[in-house]
Amino acid sequence: MRACRLCFIFLLTFVDNLNAQFEDPFGVGQSGAAKPATTVKLLLSHDTAKPGSTVMAGLALTMDDGWHTYWINPGEAGIATDVEWKLPKGVSAGPIQWPTPEKFTALGSVGYGYHGKTILLVPLVIAAGAAPVQATISGNVSWLECKESCIPRDQQVSATLTIAGTNARSAAAAKFDAAKRKLPETVGKLSASARWDGEARDDERTLLIEFAAGRSGVDADFFSMPSESFEVSPKSEVTVSGEAKVRIKKTVTKYEGAWPSELAGLAVHNLKDHDKTEAFEVKFPIYSISSGDPGTPASQTPPFAAGNPLWRMLLYAFIGGLILNVMPCVLPVISLKIMGFVNQSKESPARVRLLGMLYGAGVVVSFLVLAGVVIGVKSAGELASWGMQMSNPQFVVLLTVIIMLVALNLFGLFEVTLGSVGAAAGSVVTREGAGGAFFNGVLATVLATPCTAPFLAPALGFAFTQTNPVIVLLLFVTVALGLAFPYVVLSWNPRLLHFLPKPGPWMEKFKVAMGFPMLATGVWLFTVSIEYYGGRVLWFGIFLTVIAMAAWVFGEFFQRGIKRRGLALGIAGALALGGVVFGLEGQMQWRTPTDPSEAKAGVVQDFPGGIRWHRWSQEAVVKAREAGQPVLVDFTAKWCATCIWNKKTSIDIDSVRAVMADKKFKAFRADYTRRPDYITEELRYRGRAGVPLVLVFSPDKTREPEMLPELLTAETVVTALKKATR
Repeated sequence: MRACRLCFIFLLTFVDNLNAQFEDPFGVGQSGAAKPATTVKLLLSHDTAKPGSTVMAGLALTMDDGWHTYWINPGEAGIATDVEWKLPKGVSAGPIQWPTPEKFTALGSVGYGYHGKTILLVPLVIAAGAAPVQATISGNVSWLECKESCIPRDQQVSATLTIAGTNARSAAAAKFDAAKRKLPETVGKLSASARWDGEARDDERTLLIEFAAGRSGVDADFFSMPSESFEVSPKSEVTVSGEAKVRIKKTVTKYEGAWPSELAGLAVHNLKDHDKTEAFEVKFPIYSISSGDPGTPASQTPPFAAGNPLWRMLLYAFIGGLILNVMPCVLPVISLKIMGFVNQSKESPARVRLLGMLYGAGVVVSFLVLAGVVIGVKSAGELASWGMQMSNPQFVVLLTVIIMLVALNLFGLFEVTLGSVGAAAGSVVTREGAGGAFFNGVLATVLATPCTAPFLAPALGFAFTQTNPVIVLLLFVTVALGLAFPYVVLSWNPRLLHFLPKPGPWMEKFKVAMGFPMLATGVWLFTVSIEYYGGRVLWFGIFLTVIAMAAWVFGEFFQRGIKRRGLALGIAGALALGGVVFGLEGQMQWRTPTDPSEAKAGVVQDFPGGIRWHRWSQEAVVKAREAGQPVLVDFTAKWCATCIWNKKTSIDIDSVRAVMADKKFKAFRADYTRRPDYITEELRYRGRAGVPLVLVFSPDKTREPEMLPELLTAETVVTALKKATR
């Protein structure tokens, strides 16, 4: 269809030019049709550039009044401006960087393009081994200029660039700075979504696109990137919903293949007021509601998962679940299970098998609940991620209290012999109960979710991008089977238990010793709560102290006491109630965490002399690389034990800091503690469902960043830093 419209325009142009030639054969009459209405000049951001650097070329187009040229997607008719470069050895050109276009109607067609003056930016990469020379940068620029008629034009352009040992900006540098400000935003500040509206009619289908309206109201639109297999009509019906979202209805015409599964383009605000126009690069999947499921995407897996078959992801999920057993998050529960197995070695094989299966059931049921939460969150149109419950401040508070009570029980301050909590606390006085075995599985799952183990990261990244809930459930259950596998195998092979020490008095001491890693887990969770409550966390510490005192009074004077046990129980209850009412509810106000928007931008050092971390954004990374700086980005969270381990052992250490200082690295921290959507989207784009994720960027913008493994070593980090600056 577009080709037919182009043919029609060129036919009109041919007739118009033919008439002009008859009326003014020498092309010098008043119409001036034979003279170009557009001139092109080649500008360079630098007069001198050193090998290994990137300079910008600018195609400065100046159009006569009323004339226009076209954007990369010209709309219903037109041809985008193009350039064929003739470059010296050692210099290569990247794609054109297009400024935000205008939307207009010309010759009966809606198009995207430019009037007056515009500069199309093109990065020129100077190879690291380029020889010093005075190089000629030249190319043939072709474009279509239109007014009452459309005329294809081309022009040779050239400029001189000196390749030497220094960088020197040109006199046109200010024009490049102005041109960059007209480029669309690329930092993920705006998210968009789309869904099909009804069934297809022949090769046409209606699409609804939504994104935040901002202050522009209905003065907004979506400009699609071009495609050979389909076309998104430039014509739009724009409305604003009650949720301050702009809703744009467009028609999609399919030329070949399946209906598109995702779109890329510009979300534009303030089209009419060109001084206030702002555009954002967006890319989003298309969802289908024709099947009755608003959360079902129109088609295939995202690009990073396209080459990963399901069987491989299931294998990764199982291995990752196995490895979770030795991650720092789960170590306290492992100690409890070891103690449980030692105690069970003297029991009947049937009971040991039962308790092993109940532990496995606790793990599997917990992962099924997590999978259900993930599916529910995704169905509601929100972004789900691994460990997302840790971004809930109230959950962190309750989990901290539970872990601290388990630690106090291991220390012997009190004993809980009834119910699952006491069994999960690892009591060796009585045998582990069925409820305790199940609760141990739940506790292992809760403590495992903040961790991401090797092999687990790609499997979870795959799971969180799936739209079929059955696949999500299958992957989560496979992780659960991996986590529970060692204990179920031990319980079904009693002969293996003979390798463990026999029960004896040592178990009481071992139980107390295991209270310390559990207490360390509680301290870690306490530090996570600082992010959510700031200075108010002092009252959380006081509350935990009061609860510890209540547990001591309960154990010492009620459980082991002889006289006035009722008074002891009353004092313990009063202490606990007073701690909740005065500490949690009154002073800490744990139901009302701090507003994350109150956090001030700036630079953070975790300790004097440590790495200076800047707040991460895509725009900040781009600016740093444009300034010639290599970049280290750490996607982390305060509840991620693996992240903390990586930082302490392999990132914020002397050897890494020395290389970063020598190579002039700029460090960015993407804090995922509160699970902001823009970081979730970036993690998903990188093929991850959660943290940790460490990226190392070269200052060469043509190179992709290096993605480091989940568990780091100092050597791995140092090698990646040096490699990025070669």
